[in-house]
Amino acid sequence: MKITVTPGRKIIGRLAKGEDLLAALTNCAREHGITLGEVQAIGAVSQARVGYYNQAERKYYFLDLALPLEIIALTGNISLKDGEPMVHAHVTLSDSDGRAFGGHLAEGTLVFACEFAIQEYRSATALVRQMDDPTGLFLWPPE
Repeated sequence: MKITVTPGRKIIGRLAKGEDLLAALTNCAREHGITLGEVQAIGAVSQARVGYYNQAERKYYFLDLALPLEIIALTGNISLKDGEPMVHAHVTLSDSDGRAFGGHLAEGTLVFACEFAIQEYRSATALVRQMDDPTGLFLWPPE
């Protein structure tokens, strides 16, 4: 599915220490009524949970990282799932030795310090996630 969008508001801010990163970004989108957009963030976390989707098994596996990490990059999008804004983000994190970890951002990632930007988009057509049978994932509808 391809839709035409126009830029809307840009929300920038800082998340509080100890907040769950994914939940806080989702709450921000909900509070501002953002149902379509992009999200990015930088900062650090005190612990992280990232996921990897095993395509053959059609199942997520999670890696729990119980150590302080820098957010090298967080990028994602916002659309609707079950009538609510859903943040779908991937994150790259690094430890004190510069080793990188990454994957699908999951709840359980706790903010140490985080600055974020959400770019809202407006469109006549809503992007609503739906189950995609070939992948087993909730994705935007195909064309």
